[in-house]
Amino acid sequence: MKITSIKSHVLKYELEKELGYSQQYYKHRTAHLVEVQTDEGITGWGECFGPGNIALANKFIVEKVIQPLIIGEDPLNKEHIWHRVYNLLRDSGQKGMPIQALSGVDIALWDILGKKTKTPLYQLIGGMCNKQVPVYGYGMMLQKKTTSELIDLFKEEASQIKSKNFKAMKMKIGLGPAEDLKLVRAVREVVGKDFRLMVDANHAYNLNDALYVGRGLDELDIFWFEEPVAPEDYDGYRELKQKINTNIAGGEAEFTKYGWNELIKNKCIDIAQPEVCGLGGITEYLKVSALAQANFIPVVNHVWGSAVSIATNLHLLTAQPDMPGGLFPSKSMLEFDTTEKNIFITELPTESFSILEQVKKNNGFASVSDNPGIGITPNLDFIKKFEVNE
Repeated sequence: MKITSIKSHVLKYELEKELGYSQQYYKHRTAHLVEVQTDEGITGWGECFGPGNIALANKFIVEKVIQPLIIGEDPLNKEHIWHRVYNLLRDSGQKGMPIQALSGVDIALWDILGKKTKTPLYQLIGGMCNKQVPVYGYGMMLQKKTTSELIDLFKEEASQIKSKNFKAMKMKIGLGPAEDLKLVRAVREVVGKDFRLMVDANHAYNLNDALYVGRGLDELDIFWFEEPVAPEDYDGYRELKQKINTNIAGGEAEFTKYGWNELIKNKCIDIAQPEVCGLGGITEYLKVSALAQANFIPVVNHVWGSAVSIATNLHLLTAQPDMPGGLFPSKSMLEFDTTEKNIFITELPTESFSILEQVKKNNGFASVSDNPGIGITPNLDFIKKFEVNE
């Protein structure tokens, strides 16, 4: 079997309202899908992390840089292909967009392997460890409103997320230390003291501000404090981890086993959040997961994207062993976007794919499909309708 073509599809549609996080606001939702075709008629699908115009840049890298390197290669030789591409790109991009682009291609190659062998992804990477995966709802994005107005919006949204049977929820912060703690206190009051609540700063703070917020989060019994400082600030991460009790989570902006080795070696995090669509794909994710396991760091994948990303991550977490094991282990969780209806999740797949229905029906849990590969196939008519041609 040989690779005959690699296509990128950047999809975009306008949101009903502008949403944001600590670094920017955005009016459009985007997704970047990768389609790898073979001479046997088997097509694999993957996804690249990277929103907006970054997706367009990654599209160029996929089609004009990576594709010429691997046309004619056997798609089942995933390790060889990964290292061939990385070795030829490492002088120009050991992190960032080249690795995001490679991630989507790699995921598609694993999808091809599953379809070729008629095997679901989770069985290819070790088999079932979890028949069901707990799901947490991610929402409460920032908007251009006063803190008082945001408090009212966040309280309403938190109530809605909890009512849908999610096992936990995550909210955005980034207005400033004092205002952020007001937001978190308001949400904690709504969901109750026993409900698992996480906050995501998207590296909004310097160390001093992060310490101020972190000590406030300790008082509110927050489960984790995500990306409190810049991803390059290993010293800041380590000092924060030493001085507050709330778990420090991070890693969505880290790439490859090489970057993750430094993050872990520097004792920066309590919870690892690898982004499979960004760090180098499934081939590299498995190595990062092993690094985390060897250092007894729980893995809770970062998930942001379309149904392709969610399906891939559900397979990875189905095959994820408990860390540490025991009679009553702490399970990993699937992150699920609960902001306004995401049609790249609900309408993209040709198969039935409803995480929300599973969560509601199964008291906060979702189960993986036994379809081969990643288990879903994007609808080509849907892609054509929302594809950006630039």
